[in-house]
Amino acid sequence: MTDVLFYVQHLLGIGHVRRAALIARAMDRAGLDVVLVSGGLPVPGLDLGGATLVQLPPLRARDDSFSMLVDADGQPVDEPWKTARAADLQAIYSQQRPKVLLIEMFPFGRRLMRFELLPLLDMAQAAQPRPHIVCSLRDVLSAPRSAEKARWMMATFRRYFDQLLVHGDPAFLPLERSFPRARELAAQTRYTGYVAEAAAAGEPTDAAPSGEVVVSTGGGAVAGPLIAAAMAARPSSPLADAPWRILAGDNLSDEVFRTFAAAAPAGVVVERARPDFGALLARARLSISQAGYNTVLDVLAAKIPAVVVPFAGRGETEQSLRARLLGERGAVTVLPEAELSPVSLAAAIRRALSRPPAPSGFAGLDVGGAEKTAQIIARAAGIVSG
Repeated sequence: MTDVLFYVQHLLGIGHVRRAALIARAMDRAGLDVVLVSGGLPVPGLDLGGATLVQLPPLRARDDSFSMLVDADGQPVDEPWKTARAADLQAIYSQQRPKVLLIEMFPFGRRLMRFELLPLLDMAQAAQPRPHIVCSLRDVLSAPRSAEKARWMMATFRRYFDQLLVHGDPAFLPLERSFPRARELAAQTRYTGYVAEAAAAGEPTDAAPSGEVVVSTGGGAVAGPLIAAAMAARPSSPLADAPWRILAGDNLSDEVFRTFAAAAPAGVVVERARPDFGALLARARLSISQAGYNTVLDVLAAKIPAVVVPFAGRGETEQSLRARLLGERGAVTVLPEAELSPVSLAAAIRRALSRPPAPSGFAGLDVGGAEKTAQIIARAAGIVSG
């Protein structure tokens, strides 16, 4: 029997699978045998430590509306395709027979994946011995769009799950701020702290200069407006003479990426996202980014001035709430996405540079989430007692 079967599906960005990789590495360090099942597009350079990666036929969302699933070639998937992938997932479960089934986000997100997750959960529920079934959840939920959806989330959790692990710090941002019904699950909920990497040590993999402005866009799927605004804001910003490095995730199309790279003036480098992102930030003068879970923690670890432009497309609220609370702590300068322009971004840069030095590392947040998650899962798997 495998100790842990960990399912994660990233649909747009790569934050979910990056956080899962950090947790998988911590579980491996804790002596657990971990199989990570990924359903999204492959992520180059993903470090799982000693955990095993099993890649399902990749799926992603067509766009930020999350209204359609497409395959790796961008083609819509049909019911036979979904049925085949669900069977693949059940075969993996049967082969691994895990002591703990850890599922990222579902049922509080990833409803599009219920075609394969509900059959998986039914299989786990009926298994002998039955695994301990756990939901791995980030700090903030996008608000459910209807009371019916919230009821479905609660009913599905209660039907299948034994435990809810929230990867956040309740003293900063309790889950009920974004999902009030979380209070009803208090007895099954454990906060782990944020899942963060330590401040990067070492040097970048090439001769990147110090004092750069690093513009990062996560997975890159919705990166275009931020990249365009950053390139246009540079000449009027206080850091016009500094080198700027713009990092575009692999989900930004090659065509758009080439257009931005060709338009980059002297002193601006446009390249794909890099595994040494933390080392780049540690040497940077300023960070400009969205406000995704992983990116924000990377920026806080670097202790540099930061402008965050939280993604808010299609009514998304997750990044905006996290960014607002960090802004109230003085940890970042927030520029709402609806106000993004070259002029407003240059002004936000000036505000960020005028702030006092960054507060203590990670703005005083509990960031022991990977290790604490590993401890909780090890107890559930019977690896340690208590």
